[in-house]
Amino acid sequence: MSTKTRNIIGWVLTAVLAFVFFGSASMKIMGGAGAAKGAAGFGLTPEILRMIGVVEILSIVLFIIPRTGLLGTLLLAAYLGGAVATHLEHGQPVFAPVILQCIVWITATIRFPELSQRLLGKAVTLQNTLT
Repeated sequence: MSTKTRNIIGWVLTAVLAFVFFGSASMKIMGGAGAAKGAAGFGLTPEILRMIGVVEILSIVLFIIPRTGLLGTLLLAAYLGGAVATHLEHGQPVFAPVILQCIVWITATIRFPELSQRLLGKAVTLQNTLT
């Protein structure tokens, strides 16, 4: 995969994640009826829900900025790990947070070659993907 293709795929996936997380956070911060009802099922107050929305926004903004992208990756991974745990604790399906977690990590390894180098022990390059 060429560097240009890799960059395009990375930024398209980043835009998809930004859309999802900004949408989710805005519903939590504005305190819509659906968000409040869902949060009540998890035992969350509206104040806690707003704080979670702020954490979502902070995390995705850090993920979008190239210089802080790795920190954003870790924050999103931790956030989604908490979402999976909360869903499991309350007997809810974990499909959505698990899929988002996978997309976050795939996007991060595409956008940040140093991350894939650390995780896989080698740089992911065009040469490595063909052999």
